[in-house]
Amino acid sequence: MTQPGTEAQVRPGIERDLEALTDIYNHYVRETALTFDTAPFTPEQRLPWLRSHPVDGPHRLLVAQDVRNVDGPAPRLLGYATSSAFRPKAAYSTSVEVSVYCAPGAAGRGIGTLLYAALFEALADEDLHRAYAGIAQPNEASVRLHERFGFRHLGTYAEVGRKFGRYWDVAWYEKHLGP
Repeated sequence: MTQPGTEAQVRPGIERDLEALTDIYNHYVRETALTFDTAPFTPEQRLPWLRSHPVDGPHRLLVAQDVRNVDGPAPRLLGYATSSAFRPKAAYSTSVEVSVYCAPGAAGRGIGTLLYAALFEALADEDLHRAYAGIAQPNEASVRLHERFGFRHLGTYAEVGRKFGRYWDVAWYEKHLGP
């Protein structure tokens, strides 16, 4: 899937993307409170995470790749989106937690929108009922993105995480996916 003006192509994430995916995520670990991980990862540490997102099924990993580097040995990734298990118990199997991360410098270019559009299209035929997103606050851009895709605010966990010497709230959002 490509979108005019974004110079990006969306495709499933694969193992050759691991270093770039790790770099994107580590930016958020080191520089922001948007994830509550506090220590950067090595690509080897992230490999099980990548492998938990197969090309098909309800748990997906989609990447946005710069179209000017589609066939290069190290594709320039502009971001990624995932759908992951919401909780480990079997009764939760029709719910997923979704997230989207843009590479530094790629935010505000429609990459998150492109990724979520592709992700929800890929999930349309899966046996899924709800998608959930936890958004560390404040993060107006992420709130707007999720609301644009039909998520509604369920509630906020106040001061649920501590990072950079302060407490952060997490707002929880829900989207209806299927029957």
